[in-house]
Parts: sequence; structure tokens; C-alpha cells
Amino acid sequence: MPALATSAGDSTRDSGGVETPGFQPYIPDKAEFPELTWPAVVMGSLLGIVFGASSLYLFLKVGMTVSASIPVAVLAITIFRGLSHAFGVRRATILENNIVQTAGSAGESIAFGVGAAMPALMLLGYELEWTRVMLVAVLGGLLGILMMIPLRRAFIVKQHGVLPYPEGTACAKVLIVGEQGGSNARTVFLGFGVGFVYQILMQATKLWAGEWHRAISGITGYNKAVVSLEPAPALLGVGYIIGPRIASVMVGGGILAALLLVPMIAFFGDGLPGVLPPGQQRIAELSAGAISSQYVRYIGAGAVAAGGILSMLNALPLIVASVRGSLRDLRSGRPAEESDVPRTERDLPMSVVLFGSLGLVLAIAASHLIPTDLPGRLIGGVLIVLFGFLFVTVSSRITGVIGSSSNPISGMTIATLLLTCLIFVVLGWIGPEYRITALSIAGVVCIASSNGGTTSQDLKTGFLVGATPWKQQASILVGALVSAIVMGGTLLLLNAAYTTVTSDAAELPRETAPAGEIRGTELGPDGKSYHVWWVTNPRPGVQPGKYLVDESGQARHLIDPGIGGRLTRTSTGTAIQKFNPPQPRLFATLIEGIMAQQLPWGLVILGAVLAIVMQLAGVSALAFAVGVYLPLATTLPIFVGGVLRGFTDRARRFTPEEAETSPGTLMSTGLIAGGSLAGIIIALLVVFEELGKKLDFSTMMPGGEPWSYDRAIAAFTVMAAVLLYVALTGKRPVAGVPEEGEKARLGEIGANDEPAGTR
Repeated sequence: MPALATSAGDSTRDSGGVETPGFQPYIPDKAEFPELTWPAVVMGSLLGIVFGASSLYLFLKVGMTVSASIPVAVLAITIFRGLSHAFGVRRATILENNIVQTAGSAGESIAFGVGAAMPALMLLGYELEWTRVMLVAVLGGLLGILMMIPLRRAFIVKQHGVLPYPEGTACAKVLIVGEQGGSNARTVFLGFGVGFVYQILMQATKLWAGEWHRAISGITGYNKAVVSLEPAPALLGVGYIIGPRIASVMVGGGILAALLLVPMIAFFGDGLPGVLPPGQQRIAELSAGAISSQYVRYIGAGAVAAGGILSMLNALPLIVASVRGSLRDLRSGRPAEESDVPRTERDLPMSVVLFGSLGLVLAIAASHLIPTDLPGRLIGGVLIVLFGFLFVTVSSRITGVIGSSSNPISGMTIATLLLTCLIFVVLGWIGPEYRITALSIAGVVCIASSNGGTTSQDLKTGFLVGATPWKQQASILVGALVSAIVMGGTLLLLNAAYTTVTSDAAELPRETAPAGEIRGTELGPDGKSYHVWWVTNPRPGVQPGKYLVDESGQARHLIDPGIGGRLTRTSTGTAIQKFNPPQPRLFATLIEGIMAQQLPWGLVILGAVLAIVMQLAGVSALAFAVGVYLPLATTLPIFVGGVLRGFTDRARRFTPEEAETSPGTLMSTGLIAGGSLAGIIIALLVVFEELGKKLDFSTMMPGGEPWSYDRAIAAFTVMAAVLLYVALTGKRPVAGVPEEGEKARLGEIGANDEPAGTR
């Protein structure tokens, strides 16, 4: 994929001596602009907290988050420009705005990992401790960044033009058009407005359904096949940016899962008299979605794990060359600022990466994060390093293909759990303490993978705009540390807010609490003091969880957590609100299943074989596996965007260079930005439920649910038509030539000068 701006004869050379011909970043490497400033880092960290907290709440509600990079970039431009007009201070540079989005993006990626992994503690019967959550968040967040630093040259520089990084590229264009103004800015902000208003109307006011689906019926022996589509502007924009090839491979995986695997399981399983593990009901009683979550999800996890390993093997020469180049920098003994390495190619020193990673691993081994003996802690630390580096690499490559929003971090966490628990079973480590150890290892790897992918996306943005890599890396380390500390407290507060207590005998075990499972005392709802019984070793009639028991050891109260709790109604029938995201439940089930040797390895192996077959057939196994793992509703709108891109490029005969700055690409950037920012606002409406109910017009719309689905297709068609119209009729781009306003601005700034008006 060509760069944002190129000129003949220009090139970038990395420390390993590899050139990126024809590329010139937006800000030349010899230009010195204000970049890593305190206002930028502080604002980025604060926005990271805000976006991280709202993303965590959204994840606990619906099991997903929204990428924060583009919304933070838009807010950075807007806030700094507003402060400049209000107080007469200098306008922030594009590099400062980039630092803001880099520091701010860490909050969302850490929120996903914290929300996905840590609530599984309570489902296994353990206490959700703030120190454990904070340790996992801090160690995982920082480790993911440090492990990504030596990979920057391999993925960002050497594979420029190969890995498109759609959201990172979109973020760079948002920053550039915010700097330039002109027709490019108008096109991007047209897309931003369309995406923002569309998403608000769809999810806040609910004028049409957020997902369209139709079951294929009437065919004997072929049932529970469902075609679905999520009519989201961000997905349409991502599809347009990644193009028809990758979009087609992804939707192929989605079609295989929805229209082949699910109906096949239904066909062969409908006549079974009992429950087929790992299902929880007879297949004949399961919906298509339940079959997908209880069976196909394991196939998808196996495919993602195998595809990720194959992807890493393909990239191994680049990774080795990248690390070798970083080690050369370390041996040179010269600080990056004093070397002859261009500004735009200076990473944090390799000594910081090595000693920082070693320090984090030692902190893991020395803490109570892995509650075993010394050999167990050392093995746990080694597994974190091995799986962390593997899946940070995989996550970075997936982000380079489809962006961070659709990055299947859950699949990587599942693969980590599978491998970790398998190793533990082989070693004979199957006690309760090893369950929390496996979850802690998976939690660190989950957050490291999530933040590693986000870091690679941010570094791609910086590569395109001409940022200094080490300054970006320092800013996201600060942003990750601040967000990680806050996310742990936020998770505990949300859990406590929705925790309920019941004395219903039907929910209490009749067995007397063993003395070895009682830890501490606590006041009950009646003001009396009780012993606390933590059930971490469930058995028939005794479910995992926290119980308050009297002096005789008899359970009197169940403390049902707010996240993953099993109570849905009070004894009087009143509904109880709980958070029940699917990932923690799946992780807890995997740990229990493997330790009890009940995991459906056959399904996992089927997915791995499927990925290998696709790779041998010349198809990207990882992109296809992602399509199998994600719902068809997600990959289908991406495919529509890719088709529009292919049609437009052929119709207007764009060169590859022109296509990357074409009106359709710019508007798609805006659609991603607008849809993402609207998603954050909608998350706040979920927090303020009363306001959300007032904006909900779904009950006032005529026609009921069928008309809502029809309106969804109509609205998505209109949005796609607007994108196609802009793409076909917009001004043809002239790559490498700044607009008139930008020419004047660049003319006022010398190669080593600060922008005019700087104090």
C-alpha cells in the first residue's frame, strides 16, 4: 500500500540498511517540531482514562469495545484548536496531536483485556482483588508496548505497502487533514458527519435495528443457517480501506461458519438424544447463535491460533532482521539522539526494552500474581514471555490487516489458555491455585496482545505523519501506566455497584464449609458477623462463589458478583441487573474443562487443520480464520466496503498511489472516525440509562421489528450509495502535492524551525 505522500526518488532507510523506496512522511525527518510536550501527554492520558472507562463499561454490557485512536485524534485537534482561539496560545502541531492519540489509545486496549479476563476470577470462585487486577493491567500493558518496539522496523517500515493498517492509516489522514484543511478535510469531515449521525440514529435513538438477519428456511436438512449484517459505518469504512482481496477472504471465513459449519452441526446433531459436549443443551434445542458460541467458537479459536503461528513463521525472517538491527543499535553504545539515524527512525534504546521486559518478568515472579512455589512462578514467567511475544507479533500483524477494532484478541487469549492449561495438566498441576495461575498468565498475555496491536497501529500513524518513534513509545508507556491503574479501580467499582446478596436457600449449598476454604470474616446484610467461604473447587451441589457462613459452617448468604453473577431475579421476582460479557464465562469454562480433561480438543484441532489447508491453498490463513471467528454480521459489511473500493478503483482507473488518497478512501476514514466517536457517546448513554431511555424512539416507530430490519437495510444502502457517489465524483487526488493552504504553511516553516507563533 503506497504512502500518504510520495515523491520520485525519495526513500527511507532503516538501521538494518533496508530502504522503503518512494516514501516521504508528511513531516520530513529533518524538521524539528514540538512533539513530546507535557500538554500533549497529559491530555492524552486524561482522554485515555475517559475512553478506557467508557470502553470498559461498554465491554461489560455488550462484550465489545470501540477503537479509541481516531476519536482521540479528532478530539485532540478540536480541543487544541479551541484553546488556541480562546487563549491566543500557539496551535498544537500535528506531531503533538499524534502524541495525544498515542497516549490516549492505550486506555481502550487495556479496558478490553481487563474486562475480558479478570471477571473470570469470580466465576472460578476467587476474590476480585484490586492489586491483582492492577498488576495484570500494568504488567500486560507495559509488556505489550516493550515487545512491540523491536518489531516496528519489521512491520511498519519493511512491510510498508504490504500491511495496510487501515485504522492507523485512517488516523494519520485525520491528523493530516486536520492540519491541512481544504477539500481533503471537507471530504473526511463529510464522512465523519455521516458516520456520526448514522450511528447515533441507529444505536441511540434506535430508528432502525443495529443488526439485520434472515434465516434460510424451507430446505430439508438445511436449517439454522442465518445471513446477518451489522449496518455500521465503521465496518463499511474499514472494508473500503482494506480493499476487495482481504475483505473477500474474511467474508469467506464468515460464510463458512454461518452457512456451512452451523447447519452441518445442526444436521448431524438434531437427532442426538442427549447433550453433545461442550454444548449445554441438546443441539435440536439450540439456536444458530448458540451453536456458533458453543461449538464453532472453538473451531474459530483453533483456526486463529494456527493462523497466527503460520503468520509468525512467515514473518520470522523479518522479525529476526528487525531484532538484529535493534541489537546493533545497542552495541553501538550511542544514544539515539546523538547517532546518525534519522529522527523518524529512532526507537527507544534496546537496553530499555530488554531491561524493562526483564524487570516486568521479575515483578511477575516476585508478586502474588502466580500463587505457586518458585518453579511454578518461573515457569509462569517464561510462559508469559513466550506467549506474550508470540501473540503481540500476531496481534500486530492482524491489526496491520484489519485494524484493532476487529482484532480477535479473545481468540489469542483462548489459545494462551489452551496451551497453558495443557502444559499444567502434563506437569500434573491441576489444583485450584493453578487455575488462577493460568488465568493470570492469560490475562497478562491478553492485555499485552491488545496493547501491542494498538501500539503497532499508533506507530504506523506516526510513520505516515513523520513522528519520532521513541517519543511515541514513551508517551504510550505513560498512557498505558495511568490507564492500567485506573481500570482496575473502575472494574471493582462497577462490580460492587451491581453486587447483590441473597439468603434464598435454593442458591445456598447444603454442605458444611470445610475449614480449609474459610478465609476471614465479614458483616452480613443483617449486621451480624459471618465467616467467608470461598468455593474454588466446585462439586455437585456447591457452585463456585463467595458465601457467608455461621459458626457451624452452614451457608447463610450468597454474595453474587455484579459481573458474571448468576442471579437474575430477587426472591420477589424483581429483575436484577448484571454484567454478563461472554468472554469471561468462556475463559472460566475453558480452565475448568481442561483441568478436568473435558475440553473439546477435536473442535480446536478442526480449526487448526482448516487454517493449514487455507494456507496451503494460497489464501491468507489468518485473515480467513478471523472471518471464521468473527460473526458474519461483522465481515459482511466489510466485504461490501471492499467491493465498493474495487469497483471505484476500476471505474476511475486510479493508480495505487492515487487510490490511497482518493475521495472514497478519505470519506471512509471519516466514516470510521464518526462511527467510533459515536460509539463512545452511546457507551455514555448506557451509563446514564434514563437519558438513553428518553432518546429511544423504537417503541414509537410503526411496523414493529420487521420494519426495523427493513429500515436497517435501507439506511445501510443509502450510506453505501453516498460513499460510492463521493468516490466516483470527487476530485481526483494529486499525490505528493500539498494543497494551497498547506503550501503557504510549509513555506513559513524552515527545516529546523518551530511553527510560526510558538512562544
